[in-house]
Amino acid sequence: MIVWGGIDFPPTVFLSTGGRYDPASNTWSAISDSGAPSARGKHTAVWTGTEMIVWGGWAGGTIVFNTGGRYDPATDNWAATSVSGAPSSRGLHTAVWAGRQMIVWGGADPRLSFFNTGGRYDPTTDTWATTSLSQAPGGRASHTAVWTGTEMIVWGGVIPINTGGRYDPATDTWMATSLSGAPSTRWDHTAVWTGTEMIVWGGSDGPDINTGGRYDPAGDTWAATSLSEAPSARSAHTAVWTGTEMIVWGGIAFPTYLNTGGRYCAQAAPSAGRIGLPKNGRERTIGR
Repeated sequence: MIVWGGIDFPPTVFLSTGGRYDPASNTWSAISDSGAPSARGKHTAVWTGTEMIVWGGWAGGTIVFNTGGRYDPATDNWAATSVSGAPSSRGLHTAVWAGRQMIVWGGADPRLSFFNTGGRYDPTTDTWATTSLSQAPGGRASHTAVWTGTEMIVWGGVIPINTGGRYDPATDTWMATSLSGAPSTRWDHTAVWTGTEMIVWGGSDGPDINTGGRYDPAGDTWAATSLSEAPSARSAHTAVWTGTEMIVWGGIAFPTYLNTGGRYCAQAAPSAGRIGLPKNGRERTIGR
């Protein structure tokens, strides 16, 4: 696992350092800061299979970036990403790795101008291409994005909304996600891709939330996630998909930082040789 950048407080200090964690030996090692991007927070990072690409972010006041860097752990070296054709400076955006390119979208600047623009970065050529504005969702930040294998699905965000869009980089086209049955408006939530569905959970709409929804792009339909045994309401938490379950952990229930979580299973038991997806899966709390 590679971590980089962020904010240390108090006092507020933006970081340009990072580390690599080896779970086999339970050890950390520092990564080179030679050629690393400047200190920042609210940036994004994706893993390509060989490199970590970080991009964008803020560094306090009106300092905002459209720069980034590619870190190769095999050589412990950084290379800057091109700024030619790059999206405008921003933080609180999203980035996904689409197999051969990184897709950046949305976000805001420190004056809270919200963007519905983005870009596709190809590390093999160090070049950017813009994402289409036609039918793109409205500008937003603190939203989520997942990669399905063919599309990027973005959803939610601030100013609190429960709209989203599906972006196909092969055709540079957008299609809206259904509002029917969608979760309530929120930001600072999480989203994971299961292989067939996007699961959205938690977040904030002023008060923190412990509800969620499962979006099926094949049918453009939503189904609510179970509230039974769901973790307590929270935002700014983390979530991963294990292959069979979504695990959420941590976050904030203002002003309290949480160290609890839950495991959500969206799959029913096999029936007639097929694994079904019920309207409501099972929640299991952890850490209580």
